[in-house]
Amino acid sequence: MASTAAPKDAPQHPPAADGKTFFGHPRGLATLFMTEMWERFSFYGMRALLVLYLTAAVAEGGMGMASATAVALYSVYNATVYLMAMPGGWLGDRVWGPRKTVAISAFVIMIGHALLATGVDALFFAGLVFIGVGSGLLKANISTMVGHLYAGPNDPRRDGGFTVFYMGINIGAFAAPLLIGWAGQKVSWHLGFGLAAVGMALGLIQFLIGTRHLAPQSNVVPQPLDATDRNKAIRNTVIAAVVAAVFYAAVVLADAFTIDWVLWPLSIAGLVLPTYYFVRMRRDRDVTEDERKKLSGYLWFFIAAAIFWMIFDQSGSTLNLFAEKSTATDLFGIEFPTSWFQSVNPLWVMIIAPLLAALWVKLGSRNPATTTKFSFGLIGIGVSFGVMMLAIASASGGDKVTPLWLITVYLLQTVAELCLSPVGLSVTTKLAPAKYASQLMGVWFLAVTAGDCVFAIVQLVLGDAASGKTGFAVQGVLAALAGFVFLAARKRINPLLGSVK
Repeated sequence: MASTAAPKDAPQHPPAADGKTFFGHPRGLATLFMTEMWERFSFYGMRALLVLYLTAAVAEGGMGMASATAVALYSVYNATVYLMAMPGGWLGDRVWGPRKTVAISAFVIMIGHALLATGVDALFFAGLVFIGVGSGLLKANISTMVGHLYAGPNDPRRDGGFTVFYMGINIGAFAAPLLIGWAGQKVSWHLGFGLAAVGMALGLIQFLIGTRHLAPQSNVVPQPLDATDRNKAIRNTVIAAVVAAVFYAAVVLADAFTIDWVLWPLSIAGLVLPTYYFVRMRRDRDVTEDERKKLSGYLWFFIAAAIFWMIFDQSGSTLNLFAEKSTATDLFGIEFPTSWFQSVNPLWVMIIAPLLAALWVKLGSRNPATTTKFSFGLIGIGVSFGVMMLAIASASGGDKVTPLWLITVYLLQTVAELCLSPVGLSVTTKLAPAKYASQLMGVWFLAVTAGDCVFAIVQLVLGDAASGKTGFAVQGVLAALAGFVFLAARKRINPLLGSVK
């Protein structure tokens, strides 16, 4: 059971008795690396199949859903996964501590994937709920535990540690479509989902075995609830659940229920909640003036990240459908299932990430500022959708285009991602107020929620036009312009960050 207070002089990371490290980093990074790898294996395997399964004809074992609805559902579902990172961070900060929260979440995710594999529609959607809740609990806390392994925010190994951790994410994401995607498309959809459950089970087992290498701080509840706060939290949760149950029961009884009754409320919530959390943190009297100033600077990074993820996360939806309908599935004489395109981005990450990590270290004091790296990320993701617009134009005659179009798009997106995502994880741990260490990491993931919800709303309003040539062009221009604005504003943003560079 987690203790309720950290010893004042506790070390930031436990020294290895045998002197061993993990690529020069604390050994606990290996445990977190493997846990995240298996969790991403299960999640990205499921994600590679989700839209394809939803849109596949019923005769082919799918659900026969319209493309626009499936894309909106995918976007909202992906948003919900990251939305749950906020209560996940709260549970880590106030109830269980990060380590226990990760263990519980891994178990919940495993059950969710097992439900997807049953072949029962009602259990399939219940499984998505389990995965969404579990992933949210895990995300904020496991990244916080990576930060615990290092001696403060200015430890020179810290950014490199997050880059190594990011490699674990991408190894899992790369392997998942190759195995789970192939099993799902070539053998049985539900066999694919079942393999995702097995992957998460392996991740849970190795996490429980390797916890002895984690920082003692990860087993601490930073701000434990007192009896009053606990009762208030339980009461509010029960009230919210009852209100939602009554509302949806009334809609169903009125024979008015459609999937839009789920998609619209969640999309709006994904935009309202980040605003609420920022306001609440800044008004908290326990947050110091310096921490409040850093939160103001952090807001710029949040908005930039939301724009970035709005585009990047379409790899599993609009780009996946473009691959299915308009892209040839053979390259150099090798035939492959559509879902294998989902392995291209993580493959590029594994090739490019070590090169960029080495470059950041080599540059030393000349290393680009965090604001500059974010600007590069936004401009790069915008350019990728410019290329995507050209790919759609090439396929307008009905012929399937070469896979090299998507491979190029994913290359550009990968470089952009590596300029923004691992740096964003690191800067979040550096700028977080002491009281909200895990919860601000939850807010970082809400940037994904906000971006996905914006696109879900656009998809619900415009339908398939949102993912046409014009739609891609508008999104690309928006992202590139945002990148140049962010770059121009860096002199205004950097003073808000204090000593954080």
